[in-house]
Amino acid sequence: MDAPCSLRIKGCTVMEIPAPNPQISYKYLSHGATNPRVGINFPLHKPEYKPPKPARINAPPNRRLPKPITTSSDVLRLFDSLKLPISMDVYTSLIKECTELGDPVKAVELHHHIGRSGLRLDLPALNRMLLMFVSCGCFNRARQLFDQMFLRDFNSWAVVIAACVENGEHREALNLFLRMLIELNVESFADRRNDFPAAGILVCVLKACLYAPDVEFGFQLHGWISKMGYSRSVVLNSFLISFYGKLKCFDNAQSVFDHGDDRNTAVWTSSIVNFILDNDYDGAIGVFKAMAREGVRTNGYTFSTVLKACGRSRNITFGRQIHASATKLGLESNTFVQCALVNLYGNCGYVDDARRVFEAGRETRSVACCNAMLANYVRHGFCVEAIRVLYEMTSAGFSPVESVVTELRSVCGGGEFCGVDR
Repeated sequence: MDAPCSLRIKGCTVMEIPAPNPQISYKYLSHGATNPRVGINFPLHKPEYKPPKPARINAPPNRRLPKPITTSSDVLRLFDSLKLPISMDVYTSLIKECTELGDPVKAVELHHHIGRSGLRLDLPALNRMLLMFVSCGCFNRARQLFDQMFLRDFNSWAVVIAACVENGEHREALNLFLRMLIELNVESFADRRNDFPAAGILVCVLKACLYAPDVEFGFQLHGWISKMGYSRSVVLNSFLISFYGKLKCFDNAQSVFDHGDDRNTAVWTSSIVNFILDNDYDGAIGVFKAMAREGVRTNGYTFSTVLKACGRSRNITFGRQIHASATKLGLESNTFVQCALVNLYGNCGYVDDARRVFEAGRETRSVACCNAMLANYVRHGFCVEAIRVLYEMTSAGFSPVESVVTELRSVCGGGEFCGVDR
């Protein structure tokens, strides 16, 4: 096993990665290690901004009007009109608001206002601004701010690496990870083995290895992770099992599962998924049974996964047992479970049971569930029922699978059927 400092990407060692740009163009004030940490959730997603709906002027008298919403722009205009200076505490609150709202316009406006104020930002404040830009979808601005920071801590690197992965910059995420190992103390990773952000950033790097693609670096990183003492992280173990499953390296995935010190729901479910990917449906059912014997909690995704194994192996007996267990736990209305049940009964030829599940979940139907029911009707020759589901899907704005629609045209014996124009 190579030493931690010899991780390589396409033949380049850690020490050959260029150092960060030394130019400083941002005011910075460090207060040491006593600064509060910035909360980072992995992976970072860009939330869709939805502006608040205006209040109805002609609302009924007995209906209370919604409270007016004060935005960061309103606060900034108020302080500017009164010619009052804004403290860092107020700016911090506004940064948090923009981060949660996900509005890129307000994020840029706030950033410019802080720049004009002349305040010297400390590292936690800069990290919050990084997170704000990433959460608002302003990846380029986040990267520009990051490059201007002459001092960065672990949270700074975590935000920008996760943002690179979420924005498809997988090769850059790997390069940044190696640069981080240069700029920060590599051994500090060992001190963070029980720290969720540390495990989260490693998950992001492993994800980047899949899509870069640089599988060899992923193998090296796994060995490095084990050497640094991260083998007890259930977050990492769960993703490593999925990582090897996607690479069809099922023996490696099983080794991670067997040597894990702790196995939570995600670890067990990842193992079930790998057995399905390997077309070993009986093995997937066996893992689920072992999971039940161990007393591990199950969730909707776990049930939907094992139901998929039952459907593909035509094991209707065990599938019905899983259905009963899901109902007992109140998971029958779960969208994943509902879709898996429709697939299970349809694959096994029990169309009436699939219909009952489908109709019972009318309020929580997903496009996948509708497509599954449509495919069941077409497969078993229920043309009228299939057309009715197709009408309901188009009315709800769902897009049916084109291959199923083509098959439905063939079953109905015409290019157009019942006025449904595709």
